[in-house]
Amino acid sequence: MATFLYRLGRLSFRRRRYVLLLWVGVLVAVGFGAARAPAAPDDAFSMPGTESQRAFDLLDERFPGTGADGAVARIVFVAPPGQTLTTPENRAAVERVVAEATASPQVASAVNPFQGGAVSTDAATAYATVSYTAISDDLTDATKEALRTAVTDGQAAGLTIELGGDALTTRPGAGGVTEAVGIAIAALVLLITFGSLAAAGLPLLTAIVSVGVGIASIMALASALGLSSTTSTLAMMLGLAVGIDYAVFIVSRYREERARGLEPQDAAAIATGTAGSSVVFAGLTVVIALAGLFIVGVPTLTKMGLAAAGTVGIAVGVALTLVPALLGFFQRAVLPRAARKRTTKKTERRGPNAGTRWANLILRRPLPVLILSVLALGAIALPVLDLRLGTAGDEAKPTSTTERRAYDDLAAGFGPGFNGPLTIVVDAADSADAQAAVTTIAQRIDATPGVVSVSAARFNTAGDTAVFTAVPATGPSEAATKDLVHTIRAQRATVTATTGATFQVTGTTAVNIDIAQKVQDALVPYLAIVVGLAFLLLLVLFRSVLVPLKAALGFLLSVLAALGAVVAVFQWGWLAGLIGLHQTGPIMSMMPIFMVGIVFGLAMDYEVFLVARIREAHVHGENARDAITSGFGYSARVVAAAALIMMAVFAGFIGTAEPIIKMIGFGLATAVLLDAFVVRMTIVPAVLALLGEKAWWIPRHLDRVLPHIDVEGETLSRPAAPAPAAGREEPLTLESASAR
Repeated sequence: MATFLYRLGRLSFRRRRYVLLLWVGVLVAVGFGAARAPAAPDDAFSMPGTESQRAFDLLDERFPGTGADGAVARIVFVAPPGQTLTTPENRAAVERVVAEATASPQVASAVNPFQGGAVSTDAATAYATVSYTAISDDLTDATKEALRTAVTDGQAAGLTIELGGDALTTRPGAGGVTEAVGIAIAALVLLITFGSLAAAGLPLLTAIVSVGVGIASIMALASALGLSSTTSTLAMMLGLAVGIDYAVFIVSRYREERARGLEPQDAAAIATGTAGSSVVFAGLTVVIALAGLFIVGVPTLTKMGLAAAGTVGIAVGVALTLVPALLGFFQRAVLPRAARKRTTKKTERRGPNAGTRWANLILRRPLPVLILSVLALGAIALPVLDLRLGTAGDEAKPTSTTERRAYDDLAAGFGPGFNGPLTIVVDAADSADAQAAVTTIAQRIDATPGVVSVSAARFNTAGDTAVFTAVPATGPSEAATKDLVHTIRAQRATVTATTGATFQVTGTTAVNIDIAQKVQDALVPYLAIVVGLAFLLLLVLFRSVLVPLKAALGFLLSVLAALGAVVAVFQWGWLAGLIGLHQTGPIMSMMPIFMVGIVFGLAMDYEVFLVARIREAHVHGENARDAITSGFGYSARVVAAAALIMMAVFAGFIGTAEPIIKMIGFGLATAVLLDAFVVRMTIVPAVLALLGEKAWWIPRHLDRVLPHIDVEGETLSRPAAPAPAAGREEPLTLESASAR
């Protein structure tokens, strides 16, 4: 491995212009393909194997052509204080607003609240639902302007009008100004770490190339592979993270080899052969984690994982070829200022630094440090015991948004459960009397504690299937609503036995409940497979049983602690005001899976780079304790810088107004903080110090069957072999390079 990558890095350095042109050509080619490719398909989220999805499939089969795929606008009217909407003036104003809002050819249907029974019992609140023939992104400006003008005219008449639905919803940005600030902080950290503008800019540049090629490839293949517009979200986030990390690792090693006296070409080759080997294995662990998302059984999530895995693979290729090529263009510019000013070659000896001092501090008292660190992470992880998964809707948005105000007005006028009705689909094809069966089922569900009301049933043309809604007494994200869904479903066997008909519960609320359950059921198998495969990979990499086991357990600790922090803030509301969180609620169903996939990738980056340097020192003759200090002296600063960069990037997402994006940003920033600085920089050296030489123990029979992969560059440190045949270049060793 090391020899092959050494030659690849050397070739990339020597042929740097060709390598640069190659990547520019690839970027231009995929960019052109993305621009010419058909538009990505609309998001079609499905949850195969769940009851809510089976109910939707039955509706499509029995009610063909009635699927509501277009945008929806829900206009909520509230009468002035002390008045009702049934007065002649207010009623006329409501009807005028509905008429103006529907004056567009893209309107599929609209229901007047006074004709559709959409007026509250006190007549102070009403709503009109406007359905469109196109999704929100495809609505014309004229259609949206007609809706806005209608609302403005109604407000001028004295009514309070708010808009729900997705007709005017715009896709949230990744983080806006705060995300730009996060990237700027990352650049500043790189500049401080490397003391060189070129060294700071090179990782950012190569990460942008990686993400650019990856995202453009996804866009170019979106139509052919059925990738939706959201597929690239995870790829962009993780591609940027690992792209920066991988380049930082190689640039840092290049600077170290230059400080030892190597020539630029030799230093780039050695850096690619050693740090590049860590990059390859770190990338493989990330790909394993992302490809493993198929275990959840959500097609959209599987596609996101595979797209992100492809982007990570591109980041590895960029790091191994473009980074050494760019080092060829900036041979001295990436060095520290003191090294650039020297006119004569001088070998620097590495003295004590912050990394060695930190390692020595831990080595003095490894057991207390380990116990304290584990207890601290355990305490932070405790809120996970109260983890409640769900999907937040308009209730989680700030009160400054019209969607949130519309939600609150409807809850006040019609009850909290009105915003999350349950859709009941009755299959009476095997019943002797479909009408009677549907009536019996509706009465049974209406009598269920927690159900406020049920609507009249609507039959299909064949008369063998009916659909009606049941309004819960509690809000869509409350635990009582989840219990109610399970209670209703538990009645199915009894009802089927007496009526011959069966029913299924679906709707947005039921879908969210099913998603949360499916993710929760898949989380443990996903963790087991991902961590298990990574254990095997690290076993081959480090040729040790205890080191991979320690890495896996440390990762579980950091993920559980990060999830605990997310629960404490976003579910319990602790310190919510500091990050601008307006409403607490359940944790987004996909959050644990996203966090495991992304944090696992970054954690393995830090683990491989840090422990590989420790093992490298040990392989080259240092005892177990000295190898820890030596490894930290070379890698601690780089790992800390990489972690700070990722924290800055992820923390930039906290500034967005969207609660989901805010949650992802906070969770990932917290996870990186805990994993890099508590697990990798504190627990790892403490455990290695306590294990001593036993840390590198491996059974003899296992050592014989495992493939030998030289990730530490041991082969590059052996004495030079006899002269090769004419026409072939001899692989350069560290000793021969230093002698030049």
